Amino acid sequence: MNASTPTRPRIGIGLIGATLDKGGQVKRWSQWRPTVALALHDDLLYARLDLIHQPRDRKLAERVAADVRRLAPETEVTLHPVAIADPWDFEQTYAALADWADGQPLDPERFAYDVHITTGTHVAQICLFLLCEARIIPGALLQTAPPRGDEPAHGSWRRIDLDLSRYDRLAQRHAARAAYGLAFLKAGIATESPTYNALIAEIERVAGVSRAPLLLTGPTGAGKTRLARRIYELKRARHLVAGAFVEVNCATLRGDGAMSTLFGHTRGAFTGAREARDGLLRRADGGVLFLDEIGELGLDEQAMLLRAIEEGRFLPLGADREVESRFQLIAGTNRDLHAQVTQGRFREDLLARIDLWHWHLPGLRDRLEDLPPNLAYELGEFERREGRRVTFSREARAAFLAFATGPDATWRGNFRDLNAAVTRMATLAPGGRIDGPTVEAEQDRLARAWGGAAPAGEGEALLLEALGPAGVAGLDRFDRVQLADVLAVCKRSPSLSAAGRVLFAVSRAQRKSVNDADRLRKYLARFDLQWHTLPWNGAAPGD
Repeated sequence: MNASTPTRPRIGIGLIGATLDKGGQVKRWSQWRPTVALALHDDLLYARLDLIHQPRDRKLAERVAADVRRLAPETEVTLHPVAIADPWDFEQTYAALADWADGQPLDPERFAYDVHITTGTHVAQICLFLLCEARIIPGALLQTAPPRGDEPAHGSWRRIDLDLSRYDRLAQRHAARAAYGLAFLKAGIATESPTYNALIAEIERVAGVSRAPLLLTGPTGAGKTRLARRIYELKRARHLVAGAFVEVNCATLRGDGAMSTLFGHTRGAFTGAREARDGLLRRADGGVLFLDEIGELGLDEQAMLLRAIEEGRFLPLGADREVESRFQLIAGTNRDLHAQVTQGRFREDLLARIDLWHWHLPGLRDRLEDLPPNLAYELGEFERREGRRVTFSREARAAFLAFATGPDATWRGNFRDLNAAVTRMATLAPGGRIDGPTVEAEQDRLARAWGGAAPAGEGEALLLEALGPAGVAGLDRFDRVQLADVLAVCKRSPSLSAAGRVLFAVSRAQRKSVNDADRLRKYLARFDLQWHTLPWNGAAPGD
């Protein structure tokens, strides 16, 4: 502190300790009493002590106040009765102390504050810590201790300032912990996409503090399942969950089997139910439940799931008593759930409940800068699975990356396509080294899978499926041929943007800024068509 800066008067805030501060009528002067000892430290000079006590401890508080005044006449002592019905209840204790603090004329510009946390219940001490950390009480924590060895009878004290900016090592540890969490969620892949990195950073922050449902959307193969498992493993490593990671693809659930799989059933609940079954929600108790393709769930299952999320209770098939399960839900889908709500296929109240934390995972085509590190990751995974190390020649790697980031690479299956491509090349690599011919063969294989015109007869079938006989009859021949090819590309593409990239690959390469999705959207609108209402995207024929 600068010598010219005047020292602020110091005010102490503390709790009367019903046990430690008590002492006896005579012996109290020979016993260490934390609050009274504050007045005996020559290097702790208080202009005022604000002592909080339960109303039932009034006599003890008055005795302690009198003893402090006797030892330190210059210190003003003010007693504050604060009623806490259950001092071991966090909510009651925090609310009572916070209300007291809100009613005090605390002025950190004029006074320095110490908050004595040696007395009171552990719950009260924690609440005082939280109030200081939140700067509701703008003070430092003060911890006192009884005498040891040859220390004076009034013991020792230590001040703890919660301004973390003064603790570089703590800040560095916090930053390192967050960085580890980010790397863990990304499986150690050094991704370069700013959008994706910001998305993962937000997921790491939320996953570390929230048990609310998480919604992961994005095209097939974008990594939703792997990320969900990584979120669970990070939470488990930080002791935020103790239960299991339970996952199911909702597209595989149908009819009574869906109810039974999710919510369980009693013996004899339906034909073939010879034994009782817990169901996935019970298995996920205390852990994480990942429902992939949640948009495929039936409306009845959605209703039961909503209640299970909100209340932690549900009724198994055939049961007359509810069961409990507290789990965190992670939902995944490649569908537009808002469009599903509009079409009556997804409950609006369930979407509102799971849409609190919603992240859209971009496809591989939208983060091409991450292809090189993901290529290295997939080679490492191949080595881990097969026990055989495979590398690229320099020329082969450059050729594959040039193709993989070029306009003809649509990556319809996203990272699944990349995994399959690397697996094939590594398996066929002569002598454990991927060469030029191996890359060329894989390029041809991927190009055939992604490109090409619609097979004969497919275009007419798609036109009829999308427009109906009357709509097709009203098309000019030119529009009929063009639209048939466009619809074939749309059906093979996981998203509007992906279809646009295939259809406008040549023209987009000649311009610096394009919006393929908007171009395709406007083209479809000429025929009164919309991406989300195409029959193969979930709309019923004739919608």
